[in-house]
Amino acid sequence: MLSRLIDTQHRRTHLDIVLVQPGGGDPLAIVERAIRLMRERVRRFGAYAGRAVLLDADKLGSNPERDRKIEPLAQREGLRLIWQDPCHEALLLRHLNGCAALRPVDTARAAEELQRRCANYRKGMAALRLANFIDVRGVLRAAAVEPALDDFLTAIEFPRD
Repeated sequence: MLSRLIDTQHRRTHLDIVLVQPGGGDPLAIVERAIRLMRERVRRFGAYAGRAVLLDADKLGSNPERDRKIEPLAQREGLRLIWQDPCHEALLLRHLNGCAALRPVDTARAAEELQRRCANYRKGMAALRLANFIDVRGVLRAAAVEPALDDFLTAIEFPRD
């Protein structure tokens, strides 16, 4: 969806979106898989200007020892971490008008609130369908309350006008 929104403004940035599978689990394992995938893509396609991964914060705390390894590994690999607190549905919720400040306490409540406010939402919804309720203004609403997302949008020259 971000790629489509950027392309309407400029074509200086290309996002190579890769779904890290399996997702939704141990954040360190996801970061490690993302790094392996990125190394493979660099071998195939050449250097990338930046790297980022979205992670669900609700998975933090299950294994504090593993959690402590995430940030140093990401820094060493030049990987930007964008934590979705507590989950992807909560981040999507913050894109909606009047919802930027909402902070559901857990994943279930985030999913319920998103579904309540956007009845057509389905987990794993395709970007084309997400675009029916999230636009540039929505992305900027979320970025206004999510510093890591805002930094990422700046890096990819996301339209601000």
